[in-house]
Amino acid sequence: MKDIRELDKEKLLEIMKSMGEPSYRVDQIWTWMWRDGVNDFEEMTNLPKALRQKLSEAFTLHKAEVADVQKSSDGTIKSAFKLWDGSRIEAVLIPVPEDRRFTLCVSCQVGCSLSCSFCATGKMKRVRNLNAGEILDQFFEVNRQSIETFGHPLTNIVYMGMGEPLLTYREVMRSISFLTQPEGINMSPRRITVSTAGISKMIKKLADDKVRFNLALSLHAANDLKRNKIMAINEQNDLSSLMEALEYFYQKTGNRISYEYIAFNNFNDSDEDAMELASLCKKFPVRVNIIEYNPVEGLDFVKTNEDQLDRFARILVQNNVRVTVRRSRGKDIDAACGQLANKD
Repeated sequence: MKDIRELDKEKLLEIMKSMGEPSYRVDQIWTWMWRDGVNDFEEMTNLPKALRQKLSEAFTLHKAEVADVQKSSDGTIKSAFKLWDGSRIEAVLIPVPEDRRFTLCVSCQVGCSLSCSFCATGKMKRVRNLNAGEILDQFFEVNRQSIETFGHPLTNIVYMGMGEPLLTYREVMRSISFLTQPEGINMSPRRITVSTAGISKMIKKLADDKVRFNLALSLHAANDLKRNKIMAINEQNDLSSLMEALEYFYQKTGNRISYEYIAFNNFNDSDEDAMELASLCKKFPVRVNIIEYNPVEGLDFVKTNEDQLDRFARILVQNNVRVTVRRSRGKDIDAACGQLANKD
């Protein structure tokens, strides 16, 4: 049975007409699905009972059910979701109450096809893409958690969970549309960041589609030799092509671009690495987020030491690079960057 959330408004209008219903039913159903997150036709209480019955006979509403919730000592909450086909994904709530910032790290695929050598998700292989409804289910549940736990709704969303957003382009864009449209969640696109491992032609497509959200590149090395070693995708999307695509994106949209850079001990944390990274930051305005590496079972990578991390960041600042050093959150529940892997 088809999930009604896979329909666009035009198709839903055709169906309402075929059922002898007025056109305003489309907006009512739309609001229930994409603003209120309802997953049961019986909860759509302003629809006639007969229509609710017809909809339940013709369509389903697949709901991503919460299978497990883990809470970190630092306040981070990781939720595992079981999907209609038995697949599992994870989403993370990252609270910073002192800044009134409550961020959802959302997944867009079951697993990932990119196999970055430092990432737990990359060890899983890709099972399938999520649809927009499954992405929004994560939002509705984690937003509820945020309100119940911290008394504040989500303020930001980052597509940095399981999967590569630009390889599930249509559904990621649909989900962002529902998050930002007035009849949906009505969130500012400036509070949404899409993170990519780097697919040049799709970055250019984002530019041509004139998206309004922020873009982050998972960079992690500032030369092709090192990046090839840890990110196989760089072999088809080298730094030259990525810089060209990102410059095109900035010229077309003016949107904020950031580089995510995990600092690995004795691999990409030298003074020379810092200078190479600084050079990449001169082509267009960019912020560098230096990320503490989080251990992954079975992998040999080690995070850089604190003194070297500070030295690395200082070199960037001295070269007029905007830098944020992000300390890991949720490590004790495997909820930190690179750790999402559906572990039981």
